[in-house]
Amino acid sequence: MNFPVVFILKIIAVIISITVYNMFPATKDNQLLHQVLKGINTFLVPSIVLSILRYIVISVYNARHANRAVRGNFVLGINRLTAVLNTVLFIIAVMVAFGINPVEFVTSLTIVAMAIAVLFRDYITNMLSGLFIMFSEQLSVGDRIKVGEHKGRIVDITFANILLQNEEDDIVMVPNNLVFTNSMVNLSAHRSNLFTVKFELPLYVATDVATLEKEIQSVLINHPNLDANMPPALQVQEIGKDFVRYKLELYAISSSNKLHREVENEVLREILIFEHARTKSS
Repeated sequence: MNFPVVFILKIIAVIISITVYNMFPATKDNQLLHQVLKGINTFLVPSIVLSILRYIVISVYNARHANRAVRGNFVLGINRLTAVLNTVLFIIAVMVAFGINPVEFVTSLTIVAMAIAVLFRDYITNMLSGLFIMFSEQLSVGDRIKVGEHKGRIVDITFANILLQNEEDDIVMVPNNLVFTNSMVNLSAHRSNLFTVKFELPLYVATDVATLEKEIQSVLINHPNLDANMPPALQVQEIGKDFVRYKLELYAISSSNKLHREVENEVLREILIFEHARTKSS
């Protein structure tokens, strides 16, 4: 665990502000300085209490789950929620420092607040969706998921988006709402030894399934990372104007995504060799 530098600085700041207020009576007569010190403590004291509660909650959670693997994002959710609460405390502290009563200010801006809520409705619903995701057991950072047309590994979950790293190593920001409004598949939740390799060949190179399957099986036979009892199964997915799209189903010896990717790369490499040989011969 990292040394809590910010937490220590907050405590020091509170001690200094209290010391200044008590040792220098003139500060009580100075309205501006009095309000500034009051605003500082309005932020620091609740923030320190919030940090202590956060530490206790996370410690209890980690202790309860020390002997079993968990897929949730409880710690991530607590950290994000703490950041939001600290932001709210900071805004309240600024109001107090300027002599503004936060309760009266919010009450007087009720209509404006409602208008803002309507304008930022999508962001608010995204934020709530993000909280549900963080505190749920459905998704976790590192999972490979498919949401709508997007597919990749989760690298982060924010209040606005899920950050996915796709197969081209691009970072795709998927709004949290899409998880609840579109079909979502967690490819890591239920790992399977079965995986698919999709590819396509030009129409002038493509051949019938039996011939191509025989070529592929001759390469993959006795492969150390494939289940010998489950032979590869090749299917034609689509025939286009100038291409044929295939899907190859393979059974690996484990559910490791890394292993699946290695075998997939080998298969695609052999497909390229096959395509090059057919093109050269024709």
